[in-house]
Amino acid sequence: MSDDESSSASSSSEEEPPPPQTKKQRVAPPLEIAPTADAAAAAIHRQSTGASLLTGAKSKSNRLIVLLDQAKLETVKNRRGNYELLNCDDHRDLCKKKLKRDPKEFRPDICHQELLALLDSPLNKSGNLQVYIRTSRNVLIELHPSVRIPRTYKRFAGLMVQLLHKMKIKASENGTTLMKVIKNPFSQHLPVGTHVYGMSCQGTLYSPAGLAKALVPAAPEEGEAQVCFVIGAMAAGHVTTEDHPYIEKMISVSEYPLSGASAINRILGAIEHQWGIV
Repeated sequence: MSDDESSSASSSSEEEPPPPQTKKQRVAPPLEIAPTADAAAAAIHRQSTGASLLTGAKSKSNRLIVLLDQAKLETVKNRRGNYELLNCDDHRDLCKKKLKRDPKEFRPDICHQELLALLDSPLNKSGNLQVYIRTSRNVLIELHPSVRIPRTYKRFAGLMVQLLHKMKIKASENGTTLMKVIKNPFSQHLPVGTHVYGMSCQGTLYSPAGLAKALVPAAPEEGEAQVCFVIGAMAAGHVTTEDHPYIEKMISVSEYPLSGASAINRILGAIEHQWGIV
């Protein structure tokens, strides 16, 4: 090959443009098990960055408050030295012989079912619900709206044992406090002017739609008094005004005895319909 040909070949190779860079293909993220709407994420963000209801500060939205009362959440030490949540299935002999109490009283699964009904509701996902728990030992617990309760009872029991011993549960990602034990009495955590109603099959009977229309504001707007429902989380008994003297009225949503989770679904469904939450 001559010098002219080699020089022309080298110059042509130098002038060749570099190959175009291929763009990286974006992989679609996996579907979430429980997807949240943009409004729910924004509402939860406002609640985490703004003032808490515990300080008595006014909130921007009129949230419904629910207290699960008399929940049987007690821990017991097993033979291996580990703590477990006391329940009628695993600790029947312990309840009878050592504690001298009826094993049927120890039903923490009732609280588990009611929490799932509350926190899975569109009312909570839209940022319009605040949940508290009061145990039979008078331990008061606040739950963050973004907390996800375990689906299985075994994992729920382990979470409750951790909460009762460490006094709080934090998210591993951002350190947000999801559950914590707070000071009694419950009344000091209610916003000023809150109307409190107790749930009982012996209370005044309302249809779900009639209850929402008569007792709950027409829309979750600022300036209207908030509403709190006290719902039992025990196997037997009733919510009483002796334990909660601030209760204005005892109400019922069915002429038949219902489980706590069923009553919660009826109440929240009617309020969601009234507030336009789908």
